[in-house]
Amino acid sequence: MAESQTKHELSSTAYNRLKAEHDELVGAGRVDIAAKIEAARALGDLSENGDYHAAKEEQGKMEGRIRHLNALLQNAVIVDDTIRGEVVAVGRVVTIRFEGDDETEKFLIGSIEERHEDDELGSPGSPLGRALMGAAPGHVVSYEVSSS
Repeated sequence: MAESQTKHELSSTAYNRLKAEHDELVGAGRVDIAAKIEAARALGDLSENGDYHAAKEEQGKMEGRIRHLNALLQNAVIVDDTIRGEVVAVGRVVTIRFEGDDETEKFLIGSIEERHEDDELGSPGSPLGRALMGAAPGHVVSYEVSSS
């Protein structure tokens, strides 16, 4: 499956946040960058115009982000994050204790697009994520990681 066709599981919260970012960039973001480019053009010779080159670079980065968001949103599979059951699912923050450790660690289960705080990220497709998905509080899970 091509990268642009890869399905992305997102919570409705993450989807809405990414959609708002997309809409902002496509609307006000493009208007703002066009104004910066026009103002820089008015300064004259474009070959040595740092403001113009900086604005064009910013435009390129913004357009790249818009394309990335388009692909994510078009291929999003919104997971039901309203279920009140206490099981691990995409978009949930879990607290785990690794065997032999006294300390606990918090992980947000999901893709990087789900991230909203400073919690570590655990992909649901990773060995740890696969072991945790569907687990309830107090359950002991195990997983294996490849040595390669």
